[in-house]
Amino acid sequence: MPQLTALDAQFLHFESPTTAAHVAGVAILEGGAVTVDSLAALLTERLHLSPALSQRLTGLPYGLDRPHWAPDPDFDLSHHLAEHTLPAPGDELRLAELLARLHERHLDRDRPLWEMHLVKGLSGGRVALYTKVHHAAIDGVSGAETLAALLDLGPEPRAVDRPAPGRRAEGPHPVELITAALTGALAQPANTARSLAVAASELDAIPLLSALPGAARLAGAARRLLGDDRPRPELPPLAAPRTPFNGPITAGRRLAFGSIPLKEVKQVAKGFGVTVNDVVMAVCAGALRSWLKEREALPEQPLVAAVPVACRTAGGLDRAGNQLAMLAVPLATDVAEPRERLAAVREATGTAKRRLAMAQGNWLAELCGLLPTALGRVATAPLSRLAASACPPINILISNVPGPQFPLYLCGARVLSYFPISVLTDLGGGVNITCFSYDGMLDFGLVSCPTRVPEPEGLLGHLHSAMKELVTLEEAAGDEFRHRVEVDGVPG
Repeated sequence: MPQLTALDAQFLHFESPTTAAHVAGVAILEGGAVTVDSLAALLTERLHLSPALSQRLTGLPYGLDRPHWAPDPDFDLSHHLAEHTLPAPGDELRLAELLARLHERHLDRDRPLWEMHLVKGLSGGRVALYTKVHHAAIDGVSGAETLAALLDLGPEPRAVDRPAPGRRAEGPHPVELITAALTGALAQPANTARSLAVAASELDAIPLLSALPGAARLAGAARRLLGDDRPRPELPPLAAPRTPFNGPITAGRRLAFGSIPLKEVKQVAKGFGVTVNDVVMAVCAGALRSWLKEREALPEQPLVAAVPVACRTAGGLDRAGNQLAMLAVPLATDVAEPRERLAAVREATGTAKRRLAMAQGNWLAELCGLLPTALGRVATAPLSRLAASACPPINILISNVPGPQFPLYLCGARVLSYFPISVLTDLGGGVNITCFSYDGMLDFGLVSCPTRVPEPEGLLGHLHSAMKELVTLEEAAGDEFRHRVEVDGVPG
């Protein structure tokens, strides 16, 4: 059975009484035949399409080595499915309150690390399906693929081939675990040296560390030692300023959901010659700027956002876990004019992407592998909390996951929206913005720590305002262009 990578294990190490390291999503469905029983039947039929759903952690005591994934011999769907009914009037606010309580709760590590909660009583006869899976098991892309295994292109469920009968797979033998742990311990010094060299070669791209004196020179020297003397695009220092939503978090959570028409995002992207992701980042920058300005807490320096980038190749469901890198990007929250802010975000994001394409390795994964597993298990959470108090490396984590642009169905019911909900950690700040594009809409899920951002729906309102601002600017620029063509007879 596969062993967790150092990056996968890091999500286990991050967990503490104030941090639950699972990712989740809320599918809003048309009413109909969606019940716990119909969900159980669907999962029973298709569980083999998503290996992560039937595997649990197994390993040596005291975290002496990274755990392995192994089939759960006592797997029982009833441990993973639950049903709830909202009180009247069944609006989005009451749904967010219920799901926030569910999102606060840690998953049971003695079982496969996921849960599904069916929520009835939504207005208009709708139902919601909240699904959470531990981040050690999936990243954003594999999470979307896991969900897709349960979905259909029409109300009629598709036929699914059953796996060929055979002997049930078993977990690793204790002798195998001990052998792997000893092998890993012997290789740790060499692995640490390699990880240090790779991480040093990207020192000027790592948040906080890039602001250290001489970081760029040291990174260049490390690259030359690795035999890579290609010139790199220069990155700005990535020092996160102080904001109200940075610092140690509590165990409480607040949620907010909202959608923006994808055609508006594409309209702005086309009109200003940028990408859809550039627009998403600029909208988030505008919203964060407005939220901070309202509270007279807008720093002079730009906020620093961490942006996960999928590195998963074809066949992403073949292995549980994470295959992602991280971009650190200045958000241009110090730029007042929206069009200039969009241009600055585009430049910063483009530079960060070019640097990532030239990187010798994945600095995020290499940093996770620096410490021996047993030490990382006990040190990660307290060190993260200490760093959040002293010098947080980033201000916020923003993720944009592409999805299908056609309707999907679950148990015969159409999926109307899908709102992603991510992880809060001390290092990542007290608010997280994740969006998922689906069937012509960009669905946003915001999760916050109530002591940092008590009402994330306020920030959601600023997202809508920032989008409207860019649409208005693009339309005005288009009108001006058309007027010039009519008057002068030539474009430009």
